[in-house]
Amino acid sequence: MSERLAGKVAIVTGGGRGIGLGITQRFLEEGAKVAIIQRTPPEDHTIKERTTYIQADLAKSSDIARAVDETVKQLGGVDVLVNNAGIMFEKTVEEMSEADWDQMMTINLKAPFLLTKRTMPFLKSRRGSIINIGSIEGIGSNPGHPAYSASKAGLHGFTGAVAVDHGRDGVRCNAIAPGWINSELSEIYVDNMPDSARVRRELLVMHPVGRLGEPRDIGNLAVFLASDESSFVTGQVYVVDGGRTKKLPLPVS
Repeated sequence: MSERLAGKVAIVTGGGRGIGLGITQRFLEEGAKVAIIQRTPPEDHTIKERTTYIQADLAKSSDIARAVDETVKQLGGVDVLVNNAGIMFEKTVEEMSEADWDQMMTINLKAPFLLTKRTMPFLKSRRGSIINIGSIEGIGSNPGHPAYSASKAGLHGFTGAVAVDHGRDGVRCNAIAPGWINSELSEIYVDNMPDSARVRRELLVMHPVGRLGEPRDIGNLAVFLASDESSFVTGQVYVVDGGRTKKLPLPVS
């Protein structure tokens, strides 16, 4: 079977852990060369050996410019940009400071803009693909997530606007909105709950497919959106949540 991303160069921000790692792994399996841009090196030694790691603080525009330029220098260009890296905290509007809000928007919304702007000339030259990792919280929201939900809804809107502006240049832009995806961070989150066993049971009930998501579930869709198979697909937000947002809750005793 042919590799669907053979010869393509992909940037994956935060590609060394969680959802980003699932995307990186699938891209490598499909023949892509991957540059991982994040603050710390990937912990997985196999991934580190098979990718190009470029250190960058995505809160700094100078780091973003340097990281993209270094990717082009080392790998020869950019075909795919995956804006995956992001942060999340739980604070209501009353609890949140202006600095908290600015930090969320800087990492989750401004960094994808700067990365898109810096890579656009290279993407245009190769008729490339941009994949933004949004969230179902850009559609709904969990308690205490006004900043996170705002940043992801903004990223969804940004996705459509970039698709409209740059379709004529041969550049496609789509977003993936994951639901609950198993990761080291999600495990820590559940483990810290007072009754983690109950939380795990209730999480499963929330998902019609009967399981929770895995990073590779997002990676599988990212491969399609990065490949030429999706050449007529742009401006879309794909919800990948095991049916969670389609299931209406019923009162239980």
